[in-house]
Amino acid sequence: QVQLVESGGGLVQPGGSLRLSCAASGNIFSGNAMGWYRQAPGKQRELVAHITSGGSTNYADSVKGRFTISRDDAKNTMYLQMNSLKFEDTAVYYCRVETWARYYWGQGTQVTVSS
Repeated sequence: QVQLVESGGGLVQPGGSLRLSCAASGNIFSGNAMGWYRQAPGKQRELVAHITSGGSTNYADSVKGRFTISRDDAKNTMYLQMNSLKFEDTAVYYCRVETWARYYWGQGTQVTVSS
């Protein structure tokens, strides 16, 4: 059973940084696209950043220039470097891996931006 585990969330002040990690228990990263999503209270889950198997990336307009997605297939780990955090970045962040058979989701990690 493949599992994705996010880590790195927490409480940070506006303007601060966090790095999220998504680690897989099985070898499902290689050859697959993946992404980070977030869901704020009362809002729908939204795409934050996406990376293809070849390393091409795209970002939500709200995080462009502040967030960076990356992957290390050898370690079965994906990252989201978040800089210049804003109040509106507060949400539960989820990672997702897109295989040919199904999508795999992590359980989420809370990011709270507060002064």
